[in-house]
Amino acid sequence: MDRLKDLKKLSHQQAFPELQFTPDLQKRIYEDIHKNEEKEEEILLAIFQLLKKKKEGFELLSNLRSRGISKFNQNEGFLYALLHSLEQKGYIAAEWRKDGNKYYFIQSKGIKVLSKLEKNNQNVLISLRGIWKGAMIHG
Repeated sequence: MDRLKDLKKLSHQQAFPELQFTPDLQKRIYEDIHKNEEKEEEILLAIFQLLKKKKEGFELLSNLRSRGISKFNQNEGFLYALLHSLEQKGYIAAEWRKDGNKYYFIQSKGIKVLSKLEKNNQNVLISLRGIWKGAMIHG
């Protein structure tokens, strides 16, 4: 514990002493964080729309890229963590086929959410943030 306190003191003394977080910079950072959250809901909307038809993960990833979503380019595993989270919560389901691939598809619970998302219901967007953050923790 003392080592952590020493590290904190040391970081205040030597690490970037010229770095200042002005109120304006704090506000811009806050706005940028919330812009990314909106994009996360757009990604969830796209996933639900695409999974109206069964798709394997790679096909879903390709379709998301064709929609201009590059969130998973550097970490494809995060998509699978997100799909697993959506599956655990009952929004989507998956099945293994004889070809050895896992195919994902939307469930009735997901269809209800998709309908509300398409109408841009803010309450649904707020509740979906929990899915996104849960996948980040597990991914």
